[in-house]
Amino acid sequence: MRVLSNLLFKVTLSSMILTAPAMITGRAKADGDSLKGKEVVLPFYSSAVIARFIEQPSLTAIPKFTAREYVTSATAPAPPAAPAIKPEAKPAEETPVAAAEPAPVAATTEAKEETSNGIISASAAKAAELRMVINQAVMLYSNMKLERQGLDPKAFEYAWRGYYNLLKKGVIRKRTVLSICDFSQSCCSKRMYVIDVRHRKLLFRTYVAHGQNSGEEYATSFSNEPDSYKSSLGFYVTNRVYYGRNGLSLRLNGVDSGYNDLALKRNIVLHGSSYVGDKYMQDFGTLGTSLGCPALPAAISGRIIRAVKDGSCLFIYHPTQQYLDNSIVINS
Repeated sequence: MRVLSNLLFKVTLSSMILTAPAMITGRAKADGDSLKGKEVVLPFYSSAVIARFIEQPSLTAIPKFTAREYVTSATAPAPPAAPAIKPEAKPAEETPVAAAEPAPVAATTEAKEETSNGIISASAAKAAELRMVINQAVMLYSNMKLERQGLDPKAFEYAWRGYYNLLKKGVIRKRTVLSICDFSQSCCSKRMYVIDVRHRKLLFRTYVAHGQNSGEEYATSFSNEPDSYKSSLGFYVTNRVYYGRNGLSLRLNGVDSGYNDLALKRNIVLHGSSYVGDKYMQDFGTLGTSLGCPALPAAISGRIIRAVKDGSCLFIYHPTQQYLDNSIVINS
């Protein structure tokens, strides 16, 4: 009996020695069909490793951002653990990430809306957005070489600003086309531009007439009143086509309140006419005038109307400061 007991003790001791490496290294057989028969390493972490993981600074403290050009809460305490950060000079369009407890920043003398959680003021955000839009306009104007085509850079800048704002409001259905009538130019110039925004190319450049009471060679006076026979400045959204006494015509919906919002009532439409074009200028030395409509050369009007119909943006520009300062489309 003693012999059997000794033998059993030796067998048990041997099996423990053989299995010890697996127990020390943490290796075992995984259960389940997906891992059956595969050897996996079980993760063992010491208390020191766990402590370092929990106490890692990047997981417990987020650096606070401060910048003088942004207004933050005047009562929020400065974070004790984060060192003071001196912001580098940044362009106005950069927007910092709001921290949970922003450090106080001295308020400027300008009237700005303060926020309680460090988010930039509404006026600063608007200024940054405007800078971004103007930068887009400058880039597009340069890349498309519109200066060579005679388009006033300010005309394009204001057109792009209004187009951008109308897109934000969901007013424009046909986003790919932007048309500009540059009434700072003589009527003897090809001053209507139809731009393919998507492919950044000029589709058409042609003549366009202004209203007979807006001026002769140059348009200088504008009105929104019925029977004024003047052109109306501002932004339009093209509507549906119809056939009238001038052939294929396109209704225009004026969306600049106070400047052209009576366009439908006044029957202001895009149409072709025989008094617009090279032949008329050769015969009479200038273009004819309309009753307030932006009239086009009859030979090309159909192609332009089909390109811009059904919800695209049309802008009639003139450097009238009163309009540029007060247009709800440009300044919204």
